[in-house]
Amino acid sequence: MTSRMSVALATIILVIASEGAALAGEHGIASSYPYSYKGRRTASGEALDPRAMTCAHRRYPFGSTLRVTAGEKSITCRVTDRGPFVRGRVIDLTPAAAHALGVTGLTHVSVERM
Repeated sequence: MTSRMSVALATIILVIASEGAALAGEHGIASSYPYSYKGRRTASGEALDPRAMTCAHRRYPFGSTLRVTAGEKSITCRVTDRGPFVRGRVIDLTPAAAHALGVTGLTHVSVERM
């Protein structure tokens, strides 16, 4: 009986810890889609619109709204794709989203779900 209680307690602690980590957000490198990807299908089935405020993230569900902050600037964007698939990168932004953040190339950002 005590081993079941230990397993249950450990499970509860892991769930609480993972929810806390999701609330705290994440930090890492952001990159931008090339404008030439215009019209390609994203993992959600939508066509990529370089002028839209959308992004790719590995974990958050499609349609989630994320706040992305780089320095003093912050934007909100909607998850429509999976990725990035490069180690150390946490998010891919459309050209419009990157421009709104003042990002050219790669930059350090923080990402949190709204």
